[in-house]
Amino acid sequence: MGDKGFLAGRVAAITGGGGVLCSEMGRALAEEGAKVALLDLRPEAAEKAAEGIRRAGGKAVGLACDVLSRKSLEEVRAKIREMWGPVSILVNGAGGNKKEATTAPELPFFDIPEAAARFVMDLNFLGTFFPSQVFGRDIADKGEGDVVNVASMNALRPLTKIPAYSAAKAAVANFTQWLAVHMCQNYSKKIRVNAIAPGFFLTDQNRFLLTDEKSGELTPRGKQIIAHTPMGRFGEPGDLLGTLKWLLSPGAAFVTGIVVPVDGGFSAYSGV
Repeated sequence: MGDKGFLAGRVAAITGGGGVLCSEMGRALAEEGAKVALLDLRPEAAEKAAEGIRRAGGKAVGLACDVLSRKSLEEVRAKIREMWGPVSILVNGAGGNKKEATTAPELPFFDIPEAAARFVMDLNFLGTFFPSQVFGRDIADKGEGDVVNVASMNALRPLTKIPAYSAAKAAVANFTQWLAVHMCQNYSKKIRVNAIAPGFFLTDQNRFLLTDEKSGELTPRGKQIIAHTPMGRFGEPGDLLGTLKWLLSPGAAFVTGIVVPVDGGFSAYSGV
């Protein structure tokens, strides 16, 4: 890590930066020379991840941030600009599902609480929309830069049990295309906006659906997912990094407005 790599001199903000997947993304960008701000509602998790990057020789900081608050985002933007200058890479990784917004025998779709549905929709869609407004202004002003959103497999095909999460991630995929066109047409042809659609990765948000809390064994849903993933496993955090680096590299200079599945073949398999 350090000042070498194809991202040397660039400043990256990663929302959800204290999480399993996004902390690994932060490490990967730091390895390529970027100065990385990990933003999370849990500042201790973000700073722990940043500390690991710094120990390895990279430049990183963990900052408290609420992606649903424009005020919080503006304050963090000011801190980053003071430390390193304007952001030119934004990774919108904040998101997740909520058990109370997940259908079950004891919770029919018709009884999902309003607050739970709003939480999931807001966190995933508006939690991408607002940071894109705040940090996207820096990118627009500079006339070049990259936004990478984190969508999901269920953005392409809705999954059972999680109606709000599926709808919210579909909105993220749609917004990715909209913002890509908007930035090119109104600001600069050198601004690119793309998304990664991870398949099934075990995270704190979905573990309760895929593994049994007591035994650690796969639930019936977890077994069904593995059976429908041709590669026969869940994704590992490192599986996302090659795609992320490619989307930020000169090799993707003519790529904007796409959603890239990283899913072990899940989206290609019809089940028969």
